[in-house]
Amino acid sequence: MDLNPYLTFPGTCEDALNFYAEVFGGQVEMLQKVKDSPMAAEMPAAAQDQVIHGRVRIGERLIMASDHLQGDYTPPAGMQVQTAFDDVEKASRVFSRLAKNGETVMAFGPTFWAAGFGMCRDRYGIPWMVNCDQPPGG
Repeated sequence: MDLNPYLTFPGTCEDALNFYAEVFGGQVEMLQKVKDSPMAAEMPAAAQDQVIHGRVRIGERLIMASDHLQGDYTPPAGMQVQTAFDDVEKASRVFSRLAKNGETVMAFGPTFWAAGFGMCRDRYGIPWMVNCDQPPGG
């Protein structure tokens, strides 16, 4: 079984997926716009360049996403995308990149449970938790 986050954006999905591919060293595997989908004729002209489905592969993991195509967009609340790293320096770099032009909720640093941990909301409004577990015996 896989559990993969499915994120929605207010028209910024393509930019966000390219950003995540860059930050995490992944690649955009799919980016289908409304105009290239079987639903194109059913959607308004203003939606044609929006992403109906996209995904980024990061190793064995996926981030899937689309632009919000119905009604008013509400930023995510009550959830966070959690990432875990073995290397505290890499975790710190990823946190810094995610937090840049966003909002730092909890600065990245050591905690009683982790060699490094931080929480932020990226420039697209997605909430993240970046974690690096304590080394064995730490």
